Amino acid sequence: MSSKKSNKTSLSQTDTIVTNALLVLALIASSFIIMIAVFITAQGILPLISNNRGLGSVNLWHFLTDTVWLRGDYFVSTVYGAGFLIVNTLYIALLTVLLSFPVGVLTALFIARIAPRPIAAAMRTIIELLASVPSIVFGLVGVGLFLPLIYNLARSLGFNSAGGYSVLGTVFVLALMSIPTITAVAEVSIRQVDESLAQAALALGATPTQTNFKIVLLAAKSGIFSGAILAVGRSLGEATAVALVSGTARSGPSFGLFQTTATITSTLLQGLKETVGIDYDIRFTLGILLMIVILLTNAALNFVKRKVGNQDA
Repeated sequence: MSSKKSNKTSLSQTDTIVTNALLVLALIASSFIIMIAVFITAQGILPLISNNRGLGSVNLWHFLTDTVWLRGDYFVSTVYGAGFLIVNTLYIALLTVLLSFPVGVLTALFIARIAPRPIAAAMRTIIELLASVPSIVFGLVGVGLFLPLIYNLARSLGFNSAGGYSVLGTVFVLALMSIPTITAVAEVSIRQVDESLAQAALALGATPTQTNFKIVLLAAKSGIFSGAILAVGRSLGEATAVALVSGTARSGPSFGLFQTTATITSTLLQGLKETVGIDYDIRFTLGILLMIVILLTNAALNFVKRKVGNQDA
């Protein structure tokens, strides 16, 4: 009896040690997020509250609503406007999802339900490799492949295009980056659907196509929507690839597909070559704005996901 009590005590102590160790690791991981948010906020708020070495503080209202990034002499004016960047960022993210979501979901359906096993295994590997490709590579593909095609397309349609740098080029690159993420998440969700649902539909006379689209996809809709949320997050947060193909517009919004554009991230990236001064500090203000946009967008998408997936909050 004493031996059993000793074993139970030892196991209880081990569980306590493991629990505390995992708690410490979780706190460390969370602290990095907090440190990043605090650092960006502390740095980004300076242009709004300081005199910026005699240039005057940045007006918050103009910063959030103006349609021109910088008015006047480049290193003298403090009239920075990011309103059009918010609109451009959300607009491009929307177009990206509209293009990449159907392709990603249908590819996932083919891999999970239709393709023979050897082909499905090969395509699954390709998707995983694409998801791990660095963003700079996608940006270079956009510069070398998409921009010439877009430039020639614009000329053939009678539109002006700045060498192909455009909204359309940005959307193509971001869609190429988003498709592997959507496909990977959707494919796992589709494979997790109970096979008895599909068998029941087939037994009732439904065709395989009807079963796949009306039963399987609906049953996996919550997981599929999670892939769309991840894709939107990547579109909102991508900087390098966007900067290579967008054209870095200084004003906007840019709704025309052949117009040059700019997002919060691409504008943020351009000014980090500086080390001091308002043009450097204002990029951290953009960082605060980007965090807010991402948080609000994710909150809205997760709310829709709960409704679409019939999940309780």
